Amino acid sequence: MDFLDIFFPKYCVNCKKLGDYICSDCFSFLSFDVEKICAVCNLPTFNNLTHPRCRKRYTIDGVFSSISYKGTAKKLIYNFKYNPYVSDLEKLLTDIFYEGLIQKEEFHKVLNSQKVVLVPIPLYHLRERKRGYNHASILAEQISKKLNIPVCKVLERIKNTKTQVNLDKEERKKNLKNAFVIAPEFKNKLKGREVFLVDDVFTTGSTLLEAANTLKRSGVKKVFGLTLARG
Repeated sequence: MDFLDIFFPKYCVNCKKLGDYICSDCFSFLSFDVEKICAVCNLPTFNNLTHPRCRKRYTIDGVFSSISYKGTAKKLIYNFKYNPYVSDLEKLLTDIFYEGLIQKEEFHKVLNSQKVVLVPIPLYHLRERKRGYNHASILAEQISKKLNIPVCKVLERIKNTKTQVNLDKEERKKNLKNAFVIAPEFKNKLKGREVFLVDDVFTTGSTLLEAANTLKRSGVKKVFGLTLARG
């Protein structure tokens, strides 16, 4: 038993059974059958890639998500983001993240480049200081070990954006406008590279689209999103 388990025993986030953050019964409620949707228009696509008609010079090229953002998945991710004493959830979520990705044939096709790096979506520095960690960075660092892809924290969030929870798609887009910049030490070093943006959840896509725009304007060749869940 881990020392922290004495003070913070693990309960299933769904049924509250003692033992782990998700019991074997509730694990079956996780859906790896994620609907394939274009990140730009949110209409169905066959391969998780952005529709040719939706592609512009600075748009994201596609998004791959491992599980559907509902029920038990929502509870797991909420605890990971907002309850720091359950930070060891990262191993469980990384395993789920990885399992969902490797099941996707399209993901393997875009993984072949030797110029791929993982870039976590950054938090605004005051928000990260308050929370104590960046959940996207943790996911990126853990999944990098399984995929053998380096992590490069090339993005900085310079805008203290409002929470996205109660905003519609247009409000989210406006909220995130010009929220990201390339970190000074990485300027002029990204030309021709391919990037996998890592975040916990893909909903309207506003965050990934704005981050992809920033990266492509700096010379990145292709940008794909990798998220644990899609809702």
